[in-house]
Amino acid sequence: MATITLQGNTVHTSGELPAVGSQAPDFHLVTTDLEDVHLKDFAGKKKLISIVPSLDTPVCATSTDKFNQAVAGRDDVVVLVVSADLPFAMKRVCEAQGSDKVVPLSMMRSRNFAKDYGVLITDGPLAGITARAVLVLDENDKVVYAELVPEIAQEPDYDAAIKALG
Repeated sequence: MATITLQGNTVHTSGELPAVGSQAPDFHLVTTDLEDVHLKDFAGKKKLISIVPSLDTPVCATSTDKFNQAVAGRDDVVVLVVSADLPFAMKRVCEAQGSDKVVPLSMMRSRNFAKDYGVLITDGPLAGITARAVLVLDENDKVVYAELVPEIAQEPDYDAAIKALG
């Protein structure tokens, strides 16, 4: 279990992020077209996984936009934005801000992703959704960067995550 804060108040997660050097756990998430996807569906690409509480909030939308811009022109990278939002809301937000280089993925059918990745918030007003975190995986799904943002209202370390992509 990890301890983070929400506007200065302590909350806890279900576990720890996958460690740098470990293999990322498989996942089952849902696209904005209501299709099921797994980690293997992004095989052969570097993956930046931006885990957000809700894409429909200012900090989450900002981080999605910044990662979208950072990977423009890179065919070797996919940015996966994971949240508990419904796919319809995720699609609306991404289209409204022009975030066309990210793949929004919803946990609507299962919270196993949040449990397996250690980011499920277990107490406080946001219990049941995710903490803010960023993972970078290499082409073979090995974790090369992991950041659990200590305060949910803060943005992640963009520079460190982008640098980890190589």
